[in-house]
Amino acid sequence: MTVELKEKLSNWRRDLHQHPETGFLEIRTASIVASVLSELGFTLEMGKEVMSEKHCMGKPDEKVTAEHYAWALDNGANKAFVETFKEGYTGIVATLKTNIPGPTIAYRFDMDALDIYESDADDHVPVKEGFRSQVDGKMHACGHDAHTAIGLGLATCIAGEKENLCGTIKLIFQPAEEGTRGAKSMVEANVVTDVDYFIASHIGTGVPHGHFLAANNGFLATSKLDVCFRGTAAHAGGSPEQGKNALLAAAAAVLNIHAISRHSQGVSRVNVGELHAGSGRNIIANHATMKVETRGEHAAINQYMKEQVKSIVAGAAKMYQVDYEIKTVGEAINCTCSEELARTLYECANASPDIIHAELQNDAGAGSEDATYFMEAVQKNGGLATYCIFGTELAAGHHNEKFDIHEATLLSAVQILYKSVYKLLAEAGC
Repeated sequence: MTVELKEKLSNWRRDLHQHPETGFLEIRTASIVASVLSELGFTLEMGKEVMSEKHCMGKPDEKVTAEHYAWALDNGANKAFVETFKEGYTGIVATLKTNIPGPTIAYRFDMDALDIYESDADDHVPVKEGFRSQVDGKMHACGHDAHTAIGLGLATCIAGEKENLCGTIKLIFQPAEEGTRGAKSMVEANVVTDVDYFIASHIGTGVPHGHFLAANNGFLATSKLDVCFRGTAAHAGGSPEQGKNALLAAAAAVLNIHAISRHSQGVSRVNVGELHAGSGRNIIANHATMKVETRGEHAAINQYMKEQVKSIVAGAAKMYQVDYEIKTVGEAINCTCSEELARTLYECANASPDIIHAELQNDAGAGSEDATYFMEAVQKNGGLATYCIFGTELAAGHHNEKFDIHEATLLSAVQILYKSVYKLLAEAGC
């Protein structure tokens, strides 16, 4: 079984790597995941059943979604399930209910890729072994292809164990983690209201191959903002006074956003990552768009940064007499992992022959993650939650065109999560 599962994990991961899909467009991916889970005997809830429409942040418009649906059909989507995900609500919750009372354990796996052109260099392993992205400008550069494969591997391991288990196992396949956009919609659809133990995981993130981190507490609260300024165009030489310059409003906003005072009570971050404005050399710019993100050690600090950005944008718009709009297209909160649950995973990892070193917890800064919404919801209901890291050898850092993983990590990750099922059930007395 181990050899067969190892091969399956690699095949799943490489197929997904060749067909990357970005947030809320994981239509092909979700159809394949659903088909595997259905064959394994899981009860499936999918699409709008497990996602709140009004809480989907930064979702592509209907035209983009329809075009991608057509692409998915042409590129191997499973026709028995693909219609469910046609509108871009691509979340899946797979449930295995036993006949014996016991706790509910949930595992989350993200599925989305990034807008990155994958390296075509000859020394890049996906090139050498024939599984480089087939979609120009899109790539699995963060390991979510591996996460999805790990989730399917865990499903494979527990599918035949129903008679030996108690309680309920939930496998949550989440869209749109990149940009922290997808988890909140699933939380608002109440997919974890019954969960006693929640485990999210990631590969890499600076943890060496053969190492394991049971609790990553370093995630920052964050907001992702799209800003649009709308002015009035005019001839820059003939009648500049008739224009209202959206470009200048945006430029003023950018400089002042980066000058926001940092917070004395903890880590704070802000960045304008994109600025696009104008339509010609001799035209007063009548439009400008910006992509902004704020972060904070906890939600209050992030909210302070967000309010400062909003105030600056409003002031810049007033100064240049232009209109503006701010949309929140992604958001996440900070987290504190449950040490009791982390210790269970730590002990499972220590018992694994593939793990050289296990660490219980780390509080170092680790970017942002919207799995924190799941964690908060479970903890507020009295449950336990943690976010663990499976170390792996990386060809390049996350979100890099040469990103690639050591595939041996896939099987060891599945085995640790599988052990955690039995250990948690034993600790619960069943």
